[in-house]
Amino acid sequence: QAQFVESGGGLAQPGGSLRLSCSTSEINFRVYTLAWYRQAPGKRRELVATISGHGVTNYGDSVKGRFTISRDNAEVSLYLQMDSLKPEDTAVYYCNLDYGEHGTYWPWGRGTQVTVSS
Repeated sequence: QAQFVESGGGLAQPGGSLRLSCSTSEINFRVYTLAWYRQAPGKRRELVATISGHGVTNYGDSVKGRFTISRDNAEVSLYLQMDSLKPEDTAVYYCNLDYGEHGTYWPWGRGTQVTVSS
Protein backbone atom coordinates (compact mmCIF):
# COMPACT_ATOMS: atom_id res chain seq x y z
CA GLN A 1 0.00 0.00 0.00
CA ALA A 2 1.03 3.56 -0.61
CA GLN A 3 2.52 5.79 2.01
CA PHE A 4 1.50 9.38 2.52
CA VAL A 5 3.82 12.18 3.59
CA GLU A 6 2.24 15.45 4.68
CA SER A 7 4.09 18.76 4.96
CA GLY A 8 3.55 22.51 5.11
CA GLY A 9 2.07 22.93 8.55
CA GLY A 10 3.20 25.49 11.06
CA LEU A 11 2.11 28.43 13.14
CA ALA A 12 -0.22 31.00 11.62
CA GLN A 13 -2.08 33.97 13.00
CA PRO A 14 -5.86 34.15 12.84
CA GLY A 15 -6.80 35.34 9.37
CA GLY A 16 -3.56 34.01 7.94
CA SER A 17 -2.87 31.32 5.36
CA LEU A 18 -0.98 28.07 5.04
CA ARG A 19 -0.59 25.60 2.17
CA LEU A 20 -0.33 21.92 2.96
CA SER A 21 1.16 19.33 0.63
CA CYS A 22 0.83 15.57 0.51
CA SER A 23 2.94 13.20 -1.53
CA THR A 24 2.54 9.47 -2.08
CA SER A 25 4.29 6.58 -3.74
CA GLU A 26 1.08 5.31 -5.38
CA ILE A 27 1.63 5.11 -9.11
CA ASN A 28 -2.12 4.89 -9.86
CA PHE A 29 -2.70 8.11 -7.96
CA ARG A 30 -5.07 9.62 -10.49
CA VAL A 31 -7.80 6.96 -10.06
CA TYR A 32 -8.38 7.62 -6.38
CA THR A 33 -10.58 10.13 -4.62
CA LEU A 34 -8.38 11.67 -1.96
CA ALA A 35 -9.12 13.61 1.17
CA TRP A 36 -7.67 15.82 3.85
CA TYR A 37 -8.60 15.00 7.41
CA ARG A 38 -7.74 16.71 10.68
CA GLN A 39 -7.70 15.75 14.31
CA ALA A 40 -7.58 18.20 17.18
CA PRO A 41 -6.53 17.13 20.68
CA GLY A 42 -9.31 15.24 22.41
CA LYS A 43 -11.51 15.23 19.33
CA ARG A 44 -12.39 12.69 16.66
CA ARG A 45 -10.80 12.80 13.26
CA GLU A 46 -12.75 15.09 10.96
CA LEU A 47 -13.09 15.04 7.18
CA VAL A 48 -11.99 18.41 5.81
CA ALA A 49 -12.22 18.10 2.03
CA THR A 50 -12.23 15.58 -0.80
CA ILE A 51 -11.22 15.65 -4.45
CA SER A 52 -11.90 13.06 -7.13
CA GLY A 53 -9.45 11.98 -9.78
CA HIS A 54 -11.22 14.35 -12.17
CA GLY A 55 -11.04 17.28 -9.76
CA VAL A 56 -14.55 17.32 -8.30
CA THR A 57 -14.31 18.76 -4.80
CA ASN A 58 -16.36 18.70 -1.61
CA TYR A 59 -15.76 20.50 1.67
CA GLY A 60 -16.80 20.20 5.28
CA ASP A 61 -19.11 22.96 6.44
CA SER A 62 -16.52 24.33 8.84
CA VAL A 63 -14.00 25.09 6.08
CA LYS A 64 -16.23 25.82 3.10
CA GLY A 65 -15.25 29.08 1.43
CA ARG A 66 -11.90 29.24 3.27
CA PHE A 67 -10.01 26.11 2.21
CA THR A 68 -9.25 24.86 -1.30
CA ILE A 69 -8.23 21.30 -2.10
CA SER A 70 -6.35 20.56 -5.29
CA ARG A 71 -4.22 17.85 -6.84
CA ASP A 72 -1.52 17.45 -9.42
CA ASN A 73 -1.79 13.97 -10.88
CA ALA A 74 1.44 14.36 -12.84
CA GLU A 75 3.32 15.28 -9.70
CA VAL A 76 1.41 12.71 -7.60
CA SER A 77 0.63 15.39 -5.06
CA LEU A 78 -2.34 16.69 -3.10
CA TYR A 79 -2.67 20.18 -1.69
CA LEU A 80 -4.78 22.13 0.78
CA GLN A 81 -4.74 25.91 0.60
CA MET A 82 -6.03 27.25 3.90
CA ASP A 83 -7.04 30.90 4.07
CA SER A 84 -8.80 32.98 6.72
CA LEU A 85 -7.51 30.60 9.35
CA LYS A 86 -9.25 30.41 12.71
CA PRO A 87 -7.99 29.10 16.06
CA GLU A 88 -10.44 26.21 15.73
CA ASP A 89 -8.52 25.05 12.64
CA THR A 90 -5.70 24.02 14.96
CA ALA A 91 -5.15 20.28 14.47
CA VAL A 92 -2.91 17.68 12.93
CA TYR A 93 -3.78 17.39 9.25
CA TYR A 94 -3.57 14.12 7.34
CA CYS A 95 -4.18 13.03 3.76
CA ASN A 96 -5.60 9.67 2.80
CA LEU A 97 -8.21 8.03 0.62
CA ASP A 98 -11.77 9.33 0.84
CA TYR A 99 -13.31 6.66 3.04
CA GLY A 100 -16.79 7.45 1.77
CA GLU A 101 -15.71 6.63 -1.78
CA HIS A 102 -13.33 3.72 -1.21
CA GLY A 103 -14.46 2.18 2.08
CA THR A 104 -10.93 1.92 3.36
CA TYR A 105 -7.86 3.86 4.35
CA TRP A 106 -4.25 3.33 3.43
CA PRO A 107 -1.70 3.50 6.25
CA TRP A 108 -1.75 6.90 7.89
CA GLY A 109 1.22 9.21 7.61
CA ARG A 110 2.54 11.30 10.48
CA GLY A 111 0.44 14.29 9.53
CA THR A 112 1.45 17.92 9.75
CA GLN A 113 0.65 20.17 12.71
CA VAL A 114 -1.27 23.38 12.06
CA THR A 115 -1.52 25.84 14.91
CA VAL A 116 -3.53 29.03 14.59
CA SER A 117 -2.82 31.46 17.38
CA SER A 118 -2.02 35.10 17.94
